Amino acid sequence: MDIKRKKELLEAYKFRRPEMGVISYYCKETDDVFLDISRDTKASFNSINMKLSANWHPNKQLQELWNKHGPEGFKLSVVEVLNYDSPHEDHTAELEDLIEQRLAANPKSRRVWR
Repeated sequence: MDIKRKKELLEAYKFRRPEMGVISYYCKETDDVFLDISRDTKASFNSINMKLSANWHPNKQLQELWNKHGPEGFKLSVVEVLNYDSPHEDHTAELEDLIEQRLAANPKSRRVWR
């Protein structure tokens, strides 16, 4: 790869705007919902799926459901998208507000990491 192309790709990466928001793992069999905040929804799904597939996820209830029902037993979705201006700012507080609203709205929901 030439230097000019490498610089273009680096610039594109620096200024990309990943989708941020609240992601959901919904178990179709039990109606359990696991929510998480994400600064990059695609990367978060990949990371969680890898841990679940390796039987290495710290959330034991989510892991047990995944082992029992498999990936096809879950509906993965982005339930809330955060609209933001700058990808370089910290949006943690805004994301936490979004997930708290979602957790309060559904008593069967819980966090992916707790």
